[in-house]
Amino acid sequence: MKALTQVTRPSKRKTNGDMAATYDEFKEFEGKRYTGMKIGRRHTWHYDKGQWKEKKVTPDQWVINYAVKKRRAGKAPEGSGVPVGTEYHWYILAHQNVTKLNANDYSTSLTGVKFKLAHKRAGNEKWSASSQAQRRRLIKILQGMIVDLEKEDESD
Repeated sequence: MKALTQVTRPSKRKTNGDMAATYDEFKEFEGKRYTGMKIGRRHTWHYDKGQWKEKKVTPDQWVINYAVKKRRAGKAPEGSGVPVGTEYHWYILAHQNVTKLNANDYSTSLTGVKFKLAHKRAGNEKWSASSQAQRRRLIKILQGMIVDLEKEDESD
């Protein structure tokens, strides 16, 4: 996808390096305003023991389901982030590389990108985008990925 660049607006309040205070400030990326974590910042998560379920539906296609609690590797700054109960709908495009180790074990790695399609604020019953709007956003994401892949193919 596009290279990441960021322009931030000057803060109207003194934050003295307080990440919690800067979380809700407006930032700008490619001409659009947003709040939340700054572009380029990172999270590290630890996942509890989870269950990955998959069902083969064609010779080359599987339907997968994975559900687990994830935990922040460090501690969130006091007062930072969204309120407890906030929900997100992400769409993930990823490579899963697997090596069979023995009859019952495989090593696996997953690398890719995830895109926010919508969020639901704590205490609110409505998503930030309708199902139809989320689907349109996903179509644009996938079309953009196709364009990027075709450009990569031409440069090889």
